[in-house]
Amino acid sequence: MAAVFEKPPLLQRIAPSLHGFDGPLAFAVFLLACAGLLTMYSSGFDHGTRFADHARNMLLAGFIMFVVAQVPPQRLMRFAVPVYVVGVALLIAVAIFGITKKGAKRWVNIGVVIQPSEILKIGLPLMLAWWFQKREGQLRPFDFMVAGLLLVVPVGLIMKQPDLGTSLLVLAAGLAVIFFAGLPWKLIVPPVLVALVAGVLLIAFEAQLCAEGVRWPILHDYQQQRICTLLDPSKDPLGKGFHIIQGMIAIGSGGLFGKGFMQGTQTHLEFIPERTTDFIFAAYSEEFGLVGTLLLIAGFIFLILRGLAIALEASTLFSRLLAAAITMIFFTYAFVNMGMVSGILPVVGVPLPFISYGGTAMVTLGMGLGILMSIARSRRLVQT
Repeated sequence: MAAVFEKPPLLQRIAPSLHGFDGPLAFAVFLLACAGLLTMYSSGFDHGTRFADHARNMLLAGFIMFVVAQVPPQRLMRFAVPVYVVGVALLIAVAIFGITKKGAKRWVNIGVVIQPSEILKIGLPLMLAWWFQKREGQLRPFDFMVAGLLLVVPVGLIMKQPDLGTSLLVLAAGLAVIFFAGLPWKLIVPPVLVALVAGVLLIAFEAQLCAEGVRWPILHDYQQQRICTLLDPSKDPLGKGFHIIQGMIAIGSGGLFGKGFMQGTQTHLEFIPERTTDFIFAAYSEEFGLVGTLLLIAGFIFLILRGLAIALEASTLFSRLLAAAITMIFFTYAFVNMGMVSGILPVVGVPLPFISYGGTAMVTLGMGLGILMSIARSRRLVQT
């Protein structure tokens, strides 16, 4: 009788939940998470409980990934419209009666204080993928116009807060969906050419455009200052250019093999600002050098390629577009963070995935990974 009621081993009970998980994707995330813990221990060991909190955030992201991975893509599609509508409504609430901190109005109190822009990192690609799934086989220019409107509304509200970093991530995810849905090249090439020409003109006339008293009508003052600082950080080496200069010094001083684990002078003498968050890539490069940096970049490239492979193998248009957009979020996170620390992009508040400290960003990453796992899992379950 005892044998009848005997429970199976724990591993046997959870095995069905793990069946179909994408091994290569999980391996890439594991390696990046290990690099993140190693770097956080070095850069944040004297920074309160940063290392322990970072490890806790990773466990939370892993749990969220596991839970979301159990939800089939067809069920995820049902959440697209409600999540998008709630997210945009909360962004409007932020604009009307949001909470202002450090000159930015990004939070709203609904019983708990939340940052609604984080919802749109996942909610916008969900919505756009749902829209193109509904229009599959009958796409017209009007459908792309509607998608553009769905994209512009939340991005505009986020930029108004202002939050340039988050708006770039949301914009990149949305543009990825629209591009992979089949946006005609004749609509892609003109804005790309305009952006290239604007960049060349900005560099050529930097002295006049960044002169004292000149104001750019489109951007906020602090955004203009960040671009001008990027073009010539030596103008204010102890002020606005300090972050970029110290980041580049740390990266360059690492040499080929780095100064060694916990041996970074720029890091531990606190020359690198925000060394556990936005500028942790500089701390990593100083201690692990060019070789370590190339290995880290290779890890991100493998993660991105695996995400695109999952998108390519997905069984529905919704799954393909959503997987591609989530992958582009990871690419944008990594590219923008490394670019701003290296001095090739303006400084914006974008963390380095799995490496930088930050609970909210880690939750978003966990949800994104869970969606990728769900799409990969559904495909494998169908094949078996």
